[in-house]
Amino acid sequence: MYYQQQPINLSNYLQPYLIEVSGNNEMTVSPDMGTINLGVITENQELLQAQQQNSLTINNVIQSLLSNGIPKEKMKTFDYRIDSEYDFVEGKQIFRGYKVTNLLQLTVDELSKIGKIVDEAVHHGANYIANVQFSLKNQDTQYQKALSMAIKDAANKASEIANTLKVHLQPIPVLVIEDARTEQPIPSLGGTYVKGLSTTTFEPGQLKIKAKIIAHFRYYV
Repeated sequence: MYYQQQPINLSNYLQPYLIEVSGNNEMTVSPDMGTINLGVITENQELLQAQQQNSLTINNVIQSLLSNGIPKEKMKTFDYRIDSEYDFVEGKQIFRGYKVTNLLQLTVDELSKIGKIVDEAVHHGANYIANVQFSLKNQDTQYQKALSMAIKDAANKASEIANTLKVHLQPIPVLVIEDARTEQPIPSLGGTYVKGLSTTTFEPGQLKIKAKIIAHFRYYV
C-alpha cells in the first residue's frame, strides 16, 4: 500500500502571535500642473463706473489669457464682490467709494509659460495675483505607488524582526491600516508684478508624496 505524506502546515500546530510594524515611503516627483488666482480690483466713487471699468479691464485680461493658450474651460470665476469703502476721520466714518473685485482661478498645464501668462495679465490690467501653486494631475496614481512601497517596507521590517527572533512569519499581513497620506502642493512666490516688466519667474520645484501604513503580521513560535 502506498502512502503520500502531506507537507506539515506549522500554523495548524503552533500558537500564532502578532507583530505590528509601520511602513513608510516618500516620493519626490515633478509637478505637471499649476493654478493661479488673478484678477482686477477697481475703486471709484460711483458704483456704475467702478463696475464698468472693472468689466472692461477683466475682459482685456481674459483676452490676454486666451491669446497665451489658456482656454476658457481652464478659467473660472474665483471671487466677485462689491464693497463699500470708508475712511475714519476724527472718529467719524466717511464714505470713500466702492471697490469691485473680480478674480479668476486659472489652471495651467504648461508650467514654463506661467511667468509669461502673469506678465501679460498684468500688462492688460490685472492688479491682483496670488496663490500660485504647483501640483499633479494624477495625484492618486502617484500616491498608490508610494502606498505600495510603504506596504513593502512594512513587510521587510516584519521579516527582519521574525528572522532576528527566529520565529516563523506568515508573509501576508492580516491587517493593513492606512495611517497617513500627504500630498504637498508647492506655493511659489513670484517677482514684482508691475506693468511693463517681463521678468516674473516661477520655479515649480519638487512635490513630495508620503504614505504611511500600520500592518499586523502573524508569526508562530
